[in-house]
Amino acid sequence: MQLLRRGDTGPAVAEIRATLVALGLLPPANGQPGAPVFDAATEHAVRAFQQQRGMITDGVVGPATYEALRAARWRLGDRNLTFLVSRPMRGDDVFALQERLLELGYDAGRPDGVFGKQTELALRSFQRDYGLVVDGMCGPGTLRALRQLQPKVRGGRPVFLREQERVRMAGPRLRGKRIVIDPGHGGPDRGVLVHGAAEADLMWDLARRLEGRMVATGMEALLSRGPAVCPAEAERAQFANNAGADLFLSLHVDANASPLAQGVATFHFGTGNGTTSTVGEALAGFIQRELVARTGMLDCHPHPKTWELLRLTRCPAVRIEVGYLTNADDRRRLLDPTFRDVVAEGILVAVKRLYLLGKDDQPTGTFTFEDLLRHELAKAE
Repeated sequence: MQLLRRGDTGPAVAEIRATLVALGLLPPANGQPGAPVFDAATEHAVRAFQQQRGMITDGVVGPATYEALRAARWRLGDRNLTFLVSRPMRGDDVFALQERLLELGYDAGRPDGVFGKQTELALRSFQRDYGLVVDGMCGPGTLRALRQLQPKVRGGRPVFLREQERVRMAGPRLRGKRIVIDPGHGGPDRGVLVHGAAEADLMWDLARRLEGRMVATGMEALLSRGPAVCPAEAERAQFANNAGADLFLSLHVDANASPLAQGVATFHFGTGNGTTSTVGEALAGFIQRELVARTGMLDCHPHPKTWELLRLTRCPAVRIEVGYLTNADDRRRLLDPTFRDVVAEGILVAVKRLYLLGKDDQPTGTFTFEDLLRHELAKAE
């Protein structure tokens, strides 16, 4: 869909305004004649919605915001929910169902608002345990039972507790761990482009440097794309899910209308209101601290987001914004191959810190690639 912003009119604007009114973010229209307009009040309401959902608060309705608005229209009980292979059902009602199943102790996977196979299996298990018709459909009878039962787990988000337990059980060694490295953009999509420097090329180079270091430690590093293609975010997430990845690392640079904007930032799955990938948050923090310590770049901190790439990836996922290509100082660094080597080493060390769980660790910024290799060899003996 086309981007919708202040000043636009048409049926899509009417739909957006109606959804915002239903969500209580915009007052009802006062009956003024004429086509609905994307005015200042609509932009303010869109920003409020984006902030609630952990999205970029730019007041512009692009594909991600539009899909989130469509999902927000549904409440659990508004419709029967079932697994549709060709076109999976999406919405806040699906998210609520997944959260409820998880609270009751059924592994519906990460709550992502998409009714997939794992959600169906969890729902069937619930129906079987409580003597309901086992049809994998959340209809009135199943919904009544879901609302009547007390959850087996309160707090702690059990799906994310499972993430933590998998990291603990994986052990401190990197050998055998499967990591998907996702260089942003690619092919005809060049990403941020400044003075001939393209985000797609720089992140491809960084990904290859990181891949080489990971393979040297015995890890299995998989690239989400080749140099000539640009998969959609959902396809990149599905690639990681199909590969059974342990971690997902997405590499990007940023841009801003102000040439003064600079620094490094990391992003992990989280709604901003308590629902967060605890392992993703920990890894984002490790990467952020390592890169700031090693490069001296401005610290723009880790942030929770509900971006499709982070939400749909079943393993812990982190997006890394390695500076602003629109900033002269950041751009100078990014164009330096030595700097990209430093970033690759910092990311790898951060992954190692995640699996060390605080044991045999060293101060931030001091763990070298050679130290890491020695540590891996020592653990192998």
